[in-house]
Amino acid sequence: MKRVITYGTYDILHYGHVNLLKRAKNLGDYLIVGLSSDEFNEIKNKKSYYTYKQRELILESCRYVDLVIPENNWEQKIDDIKKYQVDIFVMGDDWNGKFDYLKDYCEVIYLPRTPEISSKKVKNHLKHNNL
Repeated sequence: MKRVITYGTYDILHYGHVNLLKRAKNLGDYLIVGLSSDEFNEIKNKKSYYTYKQRELILESCRYVDLVIPENNWEQKIDDIKKYQVDIFVMGDDWNGKFDYLKDYCEVIYLPRTPEISSKKVKNHLKHNNL
């Protein structure tokens, strides 16, 4: 069985996220998502609309996701790769090169983002339209 892992905040889940999760899942048999905890988001100066538990529930309902684990810090990726026997690490291509150090532990793939959508665009639209 080929295991794939990716990480993110996955706030306000949209079709760009689903595209990324689908393409990540298609690289293997089992997809693990490291979901940024609320505490980790604070460290990154990010504020999610949904809590960790709510985002976890949403991701768990996605047919491409097999397991959701908390992401509590930047450094945990190597331990997660070893613990879950990961074969492929996947991130969006806006992170291109940032995780190449993981190539000592597994294959690293950067997938293209869906260009016309992002959480930031959705939040700005909602704010602009008072929704």
